[in-house]
Amino acid sequence: MLDLCLLGCGGMMPLPKRWLTALMTRYNGSSLLIDCGEGTQVAIKEKGWSFKPIDVICFTHYHGDHISGLPGLLLTMGNADRTEPLTLVGPKGLERVVNALRVIAPELPFEIKFIEVTKPFEVLELNGYRINAFRVNHNVICYGYTIEILRQGKFSPERAREQEIPLKYWNPLQKGRTIEADGVVYTPDMVLGPDRKGIKVTYTTDTRPTESILRNAVNSDLFICEGMYGEEDKIEKAKGYKHMTFREAATLAKDAGVKELWLTHYSPSLIRPDEYMDMVRGIFPNAWPGKDGKSVELNFEEE
Repeated sequence: MLDLCLLGCGGMMPLPKRWLTALMTRYNGSSLLIDCGEGTQVAIKEKGWSFKPIDVICFTHYHGDHISGLPGLLLTMGNADRTEPLTLVGPKGLERVVNALRVIAPELPFEIKFIEVTKPFEVLELNGYRINAFRVNHNVICYGYTIEILRQGKFSPERAREQEIPLKYWNPLQKGRTIEADGVVYTPDMVLGPDRKGIKVTYTTDTRPTESILRNAVNSDLFICEGMYGEEDKIEKAKGYKHMTFREAATLAKDAGVKELWLTHYSPSLIRPDEYMDMVRGIFPNAWPGKDGKSVELNFEEE
């Protein structure tokens, strides 16, 4: 099961009932953030979740509305006597940007590890997550992220017995280990069926529609996509500032064959996103306007 909460869905500046961009996921005792805009700490508190399990933070890019909440969050973690390392992921320049922000949070009781993404597409394996980082099209270097929880094939005791694999090796093989004993090599594929469907979430903001979004979002269980503007007449503004409209996000969702779409990263001028949802659902029916605190539990499919 993957818990997910859209902590903030505002772009550019926070509003009284709309914090800036942040998404939090929880899986198997580990929590992950994508972006950390102003108000992220308050949003986590309002949700009732904890800062302590956050051990990975991914940044799409370094505009203030996506990273301005980081120094305060680091201080809160430090004041809670955190000692576990924190991994930060983001485009080139990550360490320089974070160290500049840490002028106001210079002494922390935990290590910060930096992973800078420099290629158009990179895959990271962290804390049970497979994270695909893919380049999108904004006016600075910007990435979208696909988070996957992979699920291996089902263990078959019958296959293990047929191949006379000793019982003591069943458990390590089920966990993916290769065993060599008495001149014989036992591999997980000898006792596991084909990989089963996992969980897939794709998150992208601050971009024009791109082929990279389409390719990475395909068949996602949840697609969280920027909808900076709901108004049809703001398409030229979206193109000029390299953002996206509701219509464009809905079209991406349809073309990628995702299960569900949440819109996010609204312009401060977009007060009532619900007003545009009939148009959105005319293109992609299972679409919803994001709002702060919107949550879901994504579960593995039943056998």
